[in-house]
Amino acid sequence: MIGILIPAHNEEALLDESLSAALRASKHGLLAGEPVEVLVVLDSCTDRSAHIVSQYPVLSLHIEARNVGQARAAGAHMLLERGARWISCTDADSRVADDWLVAQLGLGADAVCGTVTVERWDESFDEAAQIRYHRHYRTCDGHRHIHGANLGISADAYRWAGGFKPLACDEDVQLVRELELSGANIAWSHRPQVRTSARLDSRARGGFGDYLRHLAHLE
Repeated sequence: MIGILIPAHNEEALLDESLSAALRASKHGLLAGEPVEVLVVLDSCTDRSAHIVSQYPVLSLHIEARNVGQARAAGAHMLLERGARWISCTDADSRVADDWLVAQLGLGADAVCGTVTVERWDESFDEAAQIRYHRHYRTCDGHRHIHGANLGISADAYRWAGGFKPLACDEDVQLVRELELSGANIAWSHRPQVRTSARLDSRARGGFGDYLRHLAHLE
């Protein structure tokens, strides 16, 4: 079984698109019918996120941590208990490509770090800021970007690395660093495609949204 892990904190605006995309990816023909379970970890949600999730054929887990590292760790634990051999992580404000899972698994690695394509640019992120972003961001194989929105890992490698730590941000970076120390084979690939929002009101301080704010010179 393959697990798709999506943490969510008050994501009612974008969650429909994220779940629809994840479910399309789960039905790709090249998966040869292997079961895929989508799990949304609803962390301290006070909006309509839980209701939206209930309208889809996916699993949900409710926690009150307000911590993305704890949310990912709780979700990964649940998926492993349910027999997942591979966990693909994305975010509730992101849309994975239809062949996202196929692209990750096709790399034959212990873990896959993919890139993201930014869409829905915030109006505060002007053309000059977008140019600065594209100047520094590498959309190619061999990149060194780490995104929780586009990360895949085998069950064995996840256990070797000790899993996600309860960090308020950079839990994905910490996991990849532990994977490197464990000697895992990591693919830094542009093949698995994910589109993500460019919102600057980031859910996790120090995360991708804050990086964009820095580029926009808003902080």
